[in-house]
Amino acid sequence: MTMALHGLGVSRGVSLGVAHIAQRHHLDIAQRTIQEDQIENEVQRFRGAVFGARTELRETRNRIPRSTPAEILEFIDAHVLMLEDGTLTEPPIQLIRELACNAEWALEVQRNRLAAVFDDMDDPYIASRMDDVDQVVARIQRQLATPTASSDGERSDYDGIVLIADDIAPADLTLLHHEGLAGLITEFGGPLSHTAILARSLKIPAAMGVRHARQLFREGEAVIVDGERGIVMADAPKTVQTYYRKRARAFRAQQRDLIKLRSKPAQTRCGTRIRLDANIDLVDDLKDVRQGGADGIGLYRTEYLFLNRADPPSEDEQFETYAEVIAAMGGAPVTIRTIDVGADKPLQGRGPRSGVPINPAMGLRAIRLCLQDLNLFRPQLRAIVRAAAVGPVRMLVPMLSTPQELFQVRNLLKATLRDLKRDGFAVPDHVPLGGMIEVPAAAIAATTFAKYLDFLSIGTNDLIQYTLAIDRIDDQVSHLYDPVHPAILKLIQGVFDAGLRSGTEVTMCGEMAGDPQYTRLLLGLGLRSFSMHPGHLLEVKQAVTETDIDALKDHTRRLMRASNPLRIGAILREMNEL
Repeated sequence: MTMALHGLGVSRGVSLGVAHIAQRHHLDIAQRTIQEDQIENEVQRFRGAVFGARTELRETRNRIPRSTPAEILEFIDAHVLMLEDGTLTEPPIQLIRELACNAEWALEVQRNRLAAVFDDMDDPYIASRMDDVDQVVARIQRQLATPTASSDGERSDYDGIVLIADDIAPADLTLLHHEGLAGLITEFGGPLSHTAILARSLKIPAAMGVRHARQLFREGEAVIVDGERGIVMADAPKTVQTYYRKRARAFRAQQRDLIKLRSKPAQTRCGTRIRLDANIDLVDDLKDVRQGGADGIGLYRTEYLFLNRADPPSEDEQFETYAEVIAAMGGAPVTIRTIDVGADKPLQGRGPRSGVPINPAMGLRAIRLCLQDLNLFRPQLRAIVRAAAVGPVRMLVPMLSTPQELFQVRNLLKATLRDLKRDGFAVPDHVPLGGMIEVPAAAIAATTFAKYLDFLSIGTNDLIQYTLAIDRIDDQVSHLYDPVHPAILKLIQGVFDAGLRSGTEVTMCGEMAGDPQYTRLLLGLGLRSFSMHPGHLLEVKQAVTETDIDALKDHTRRLMRASNPLRIGAILREMNEL
């Protein structure tokens, strides 16, 4: 009998495949006594499992597309660091020797000890990090159970398989993608979770938040995943299967047609030229930038140079890296964002003096950390200014919230230019300075910031979650994350208006900028410069070339006056059908 369930569509495309029900991550572990002469062998077996898990993760990281957002790579790096940290991996060795027990049980005991510590923490954000510990523990347990197994410990070939799971780690999804995974259905997760973002990068049709899917679907039955609408079906009639096969072919054809737009300008039907830039994290991302036909680099996240190392990169190391990117762009402008660490991207040896911050998302991070630690910030400023002699460079400051922070950065930049000239470096007289508008206070005070900055860049990811008080990767509230919430639209419109009044350019670099369903809305609000993941450039360009901005004016006014979410959605659909 046909069964249809609804969840959240998180990765476009359609998949028709065979269902495989994944087992839950946490296994029931039994204690087993080890003979004394086998204890050291058991220790070596445990160490081998840790090594295997670490190697698997590192290989997985190398397979992830370069256009994937930095936060996903950092998520995997965090798991690698756990495997290298003795907090998780050393106590089990002691337990094996003291209790003469099997490695699986020793690891389980240490896992439960850590769980007790996390449960006692008052801060829900910190307590929730136990999920990462569980995923790392599960990975080691799989290595102990079947060292040669695939990432879920059961299958080695996922060609044509639709995986149905409660959730799945990004690293595991990457492995399954390389084994031919056709589609993904999860009971938890949302469109902005790490796994959802990766599924979009890997072009895996996926639906998330499909409650009770593991209980309602059967192993081996035919399954359809509509990754755009969030619909999943089992044992659909032939007419429905035919419909979805046609949609799947049409989607693949559309992706092939997009390539033809690579060399064409992003220009609307009414003749307005739109700037489409790319976001990058690493030098290796430049290949994807060229394939997407980007006009330039609208956001170069520099924190990747700083993470997972004992000491920050030197001024010269930073300069050489920035210069390589600038030279490769052949005269196209490059916007370099100053280091944005803190929160979920801590630097070794730097951060709050008291250890773990109570609320890391609102603590010592981004420009706050840089202004407190000038030994970290000054070398980067010098490197950016020196690199500006290689080609056109703009400097972008993350998480500005007060004018005082802006004035401090301006003064530091002026002093850096003066000092470098004094030291004999050939540097420009001026490096354009921009500010990230990702805190509600900055959006409300955009007129003040626009007066003293050369450009503004709206970071919608943080702006939305800070404004709506929603953790966008928290499954329990992610459904409330709404880019077209009236409050969000008013803040965005206010930033555009502030830029227009002062003649200051406004660009957008968050996820919203790379989502074609919002392209016409943003054009109607006044956005003329987008920056996004390289993999989204051609889809957004297609939306731009099919748009007449003049025809959007009435719809934009009506949408901005609307307060009912259903009404807002209806007007947005009308705009996209023009």
